[in-house]
Amino acid sequence: MTGDSERSHCFKTDNKFIVKNYSINAPPSFKPTKKYSDISGLPAPYMDRHSKLFYSNCEEFATVRSLPMDITA
Repeated sequence: MTGDSERSHCFKTDNKFIVKNYSINAPPSFKPTKKYSDISGLPAPYMDRHSKLFYSNCEEFATVRSLPMDITA
């Protein structure tokens, strides 16, 4: 009876459940990615060519252009 006091218990985990619900082999999306303003977070149809920042209106464009290049680069 030497092994009775040191019995190891083996518990089943839910690893199989997790693997079945997580799929890495998803096909790529055909929708274009949504672009949001770097200033306000609103949907941004425009991008500044110099700083590569997205903006949504003319006020944000002025803000983007007023930033120094060392911040935007």
